Amino acid sequence: VSDASGCSMIALFHTGAAKFLHTLLPRARQAVCSLLPAGVLKGYSSIVSRKLASHGFGASMAAMSSFPPQRYHYFLVLDFEATCDKPQIHPQEIIEFPILKLNGRTMEIESTFHMYVQPVVHPQLTPFCTELTGIIQGMVDGQPSLQQVLERVDEWMAKEGLLDPSVKSIFVTCGDWDLKVMLPGQCQYLGLPVADYFKQWINLKKAYSFAMGSWPKNGLLDMNKGLNLQHIGRPHSGIDDCKNIANIMKTLAHRGFIFKQTSKPF
Repeated sequence: VSDASGCSMIALFHTGAAKFLHTLLPRARQAVCSLLPAGVLKGYSSIVSRKLASHGFGASMAAMSSFPPQRYHYFLVLDFEATCDKPQIHPQEIIEFPILKLNGRTMEIESTFHMYVQPVVHPQLTPFCTELTGIIQGMVDGQPSLQQVLERVDEWMAKEGLLDPSVKSIFVTCGDWDLKVMLPGQCQYLGLPVADYFKQWINLKKAYSFAMGSWPKNGLLDMNKGLNLQHIGRPHSGIDDCKNIANIMKTLAHRGFIFKQTSKPF
């Protein structure tokens, strides 16, 4: 249609059709629902939601359906920052220790543990470390030692009910480095025990690759890009990285993904 009157007629038709559908569809849905037993309707809705989620439509259905049930009551999102330089210094020491407690049913953050840690072997942060992490010397000077922070983590875990044997929780990290290399390595160097709850975790990179079919070479940046998410905060800030991990997990859960432990038992 090339003339203005024709365009006006088309616009009028679309407006009328939209009003008609807006009025008719709710009435039709009510009529159908009134004829179906509640159990059948609920079951059908659940099947449809799972089918849509398996094809990546879970995020758009979030307002209309709940998340698929996860295997854990809580996910404990963790991302260390540690002393570093070029070439790398040894041993590395944890200087930021953040944990987000993520509800496995709602995928919302319920509680936060966040402390900076005083390094003892290399107490002076390098310019490279500060530039990478945004952590300046004054943020770690006078802070508790790793041993003291681990004691406070245990107190926080108890306060949050995470040490109850009936509560299933698991740590989530972006990679295996935090809990396979960094924490056990520093604890061994300092002669500290590693709590059992740190010995199993979910590697978000592996979970993402299972869900999306591609490996995120650049970690959080690739995962955010693959899911069309805006990056939160500053890269290599431990607490900001935790928020990005939580956001990615929530998005994958919306799509119907069920998280499973990826680490091998110690």
